[in-house]
Amino acid sequence: MTSQDIRWLAEAQNGSDLAYGRLVASHQAMVRGFLRRMLGGGWADADDVAQEVFVHAWQGLYAVRHPERFRSWLIGMAWRRAQDHIRSNQRRARRDQDWLQSLSVPAGVTQEDRLAMEQAMRSLAPEARACAALSLAEGWTHEEISQALTIPIGTVKSHISRSRERLVAALGG
Repeated sequence: MTSQDIRWLAEAQNGSDLAYGRLVASHQAMVRGFLRRMLGGGWADADDVAQEVFVHAWQGLYAVRHPERFRSWLIGMAWRRAQDHIRSNQRRARRDQDWLQSLSVPAGVTQEDRLAMEQAMRSLAPEARACAALSLAEGWTHEEISQALTIPIGTVKSHISRSRERLVAALGG
């Protein structure tokens, strides 16, 4: 930690946004690099976690009693945020896996048909995909979809009709 960093820290602790911005600029490469290595090279995830670190650091600057330890305090915070992120991703992956295993595939539907259906769904525009998913997979009425998505009912009906045609064509007629 340089003497300039120590001055910026003192100014930031007294409420200076500019000083804190300079501290962030001085330490962000180190924090982001550490997080990229911790999170397996995922730049977007590392940048998101780094953003959280710097927000929480700003909120907790008052806790830094030894300015010369600011860098290790910041990396400690990044370490804890990275661990939280990893645990969160693991929970999400378990939930997704549980959900996938809970899906019942109707009799006679092959894996190829299922993949073709998923690919056809991905090819739909987002609004049409939402309408098709709610109508065909969840059994919602046109009125319910119209209200939930705030789309005119005629548009909902058109999306579902065109989506159904594309999905049937994807399965070979």
